[in-house]
This record gives sequence, structure tokens and C-alpha cells, in this order.
Amino acid sequence: MADEREILTYEQFGVAVRDLAQMVVDDGYEPDLILSIARGGLGLGMGLGYALGVKNLSAVNVEFYTGVETRLDVPIMLPPTPAAVDLSGFKVLIADDVADTGKTLEIVRDFCADHVAEAREAVIYEKPWTVVRPAYVWRHTEAWIDFPWSSLPPVSRS
Repeated sequence: MADEREILTYEQFGVAVRDLAQMVVDDGYEPDLILSIARGGLGLGMGLGYALGVKNLSAVNVEFYTGVETRLDVPIMLPPTPAAVDLSGFKVLIADDVADTGKTLEIVRDFCADHVAEAREAVIYEKPWTVVRPAYVWRHTEAWIDFPWSSLPPVSRS
């Protein structure tokens, strides 16, 4: 399984954003805020913000994956986190790149639960074993995903 790869290009990412936005609109959901999970969900959150005409964007940083198929025991929400008062009564769309284990989405959904009117999740990819079933999914896969923003090593001085 580790050798199989799902390759997402920047062009496909653009299609995914528009397709997910259309799913949200077709469902009649009108989020007041898009909450992106950093780092992987930042691009999706920005794209959905433009595609849905939502200017109220926020981010939460959750650390879980430390490498290819290696992760911490549990996800950790890193500061700063949005103040609960900033989310009060909002309809929130939580954006992330992938629902793999679903633990990252779960911690963010649970963080929002007591403060928002409603929260739904949008992801580019969903894996069959995730503990959270996002409301909006572009594609399903069992493979490791090479995202265009993380498939190359960080830029360094030569």
C-alpha cells in the first residue's frame, strides 16, 4: 500500500475546489466562516472562500503527521486557536486536504461543537477507514497522496 500514490496536480486542485464549492451550494449550506486546518487545508479554505463568496476565514493548526504514513499518537491543536466567541452562532465549513484517520477533523469538529450553530467538513480526499465522514468529498482513495504543495522537499540554499 505504501508504494501506491494518488497524485494531485495544481490543475486538479482547482477543479476540486470548484467541485466542492458546487456540492456545498447544491446542498443549500451557506457557511458564515471557513475554518481551515493548517497546513494542508489552507489552500482549500482560501479557494472555497473565493468560490463561495465567504470572506470570513480562519485557521487552526493541528499537528498529526510527521512523515509518510508516520504520525503522532494523537493530533495536537497548536496555538493560537480561534477564540470560541469568534465562532459563536456561526455556520462553519471546516476545510482540510484529506480525511485519513479522521482524527484531525475530529479534534477540530469537537473544538467547534459547543460554539457554532452548525459545522460541516469539506475535504479533497477521504480514505475508507476515517472516523469522520466529511459532508463534502471530492475523491476517495486508499493510496498515499502526493499533494502539489508537499511532494517536493522544502527549498533550501545551495
